[in-house]
Amino acid sequence: MLPREAYTDPAVFEWEQQAIFSGWRCVGHAGDIATPGTQRAVGSGASGVLLVRGDDGTVRAFANTCRHRGHELLACGAEAKRRTIVCPYHAWSYRLDGSLRNAPAFNEFDDFNPDDFGLAELRLVNWHGWLFVDPSGQDSDFAQHVAGLEDVVAPYRPEELRIVARHSYELATNWKVIAENYQECYHCSSIHPELSRISPPTSGENLELGGAWMGGWMSIVDGAETMSLDGRSSGVAIKGLSDQELRTVMYLVGYPNLLVSLHPDYVMTHLMTPLAADRTHVECAWAFPKEVAERPDFDPSYAVDFWDLTNRQDWAACESVQRGLSSPHARPGPLAPDEDGVYQFVTRVARAYLG
Repeated sequence: MLPREAYTDPAVFEWEQQAIFSGWRCVGHAGDIATPGTQRAVGSGASGVLLVRGDDGTVRAFANTCRHRGHELLACGAEAKRRTIVCPYHAWSYRLDGSLRNAPAFNEFDDFNPDDFGLAELRLVNWHGWLFVDPSGQDSDFAQHVAGLEDVVAPYRPEELRIVARHSYELATNWKVIAENYQECYHCSSIHPELSRISPPTSGENLELGGAWMGGWMSIVDGAETMSLDGRSSGVAIKGLSDQELRTVMYLVGYPNLLVSLHPDYVMTHLMTPLAADRTHVECAWAFPKEVAERPDFDPSYAVDFWDLTNRQDWAACESVQRGLSSPHARPGPLAPDEDGVYQFVTRVARAYLG
């Protein structure tokens, strides 16, 4: 494990926000910014991002700060749909491409050049429907960030799926505790009886990937179709999957804040937003093939209820870990052989600490 201060010290948390979360991180799904003029604010302060779909259909990311006096263009978590971006403080307005449209009372000054006051645009990549931003502008090429993943993710065609359900959770735990829990099933037989009946905790193996992501697969027992309480699916299998993909679930950590679970008939994501050293917001989303998602009688609860139950079992454990780590007597312990995924994750974090 990492030292307890990595999970409890506010100074470590602030450093992580500046160093780890200033590089490539997921900020949402392109489907949430569906039409021109749609605007959405993600994060706040140094990590604040404004996502905007332009008239040309392109999604862009801007620092969520007005070029006049720095007021947020939208409050964190807020959404808007309009033809311009308008600061609510002094009504400076911007086109959807970020260029300054109007600065009230400044048009009378000959030396004021609107071209000098466009919004600060950030590097953004739409990868299989997920939006990734690099606020620092200094992280590696995105292709390196996801090296080795295209063949793993592409068969599920997540960009073509339709998100039909979301759950939001606010957890009293550090973001790394959540990611570490996700990276192992050493705990599954203890706290996940429902999951263990459908997917053997000792099945599968972790992948060796060249980029910043990590993860591995677990198998589904014979006679079950997917991860649900009874093993049955009320949806349809994603077209084009191999026999192996139809019998397994792939669990990936999109370092640092996206957890992706690829199932035979749906894709589930957990998007983590760290709020404090001991507090994390998690949005869980379930996406299904369009042909079933668009049916008026489609009920996604077979997947949603299963994972909401599993999530809450995990959240109770993660919050207990956080409380335990708050003890001055907490010391790093050894990792079991089945926790090699945790080792991959904490090693990546430790390397970030070393710079």
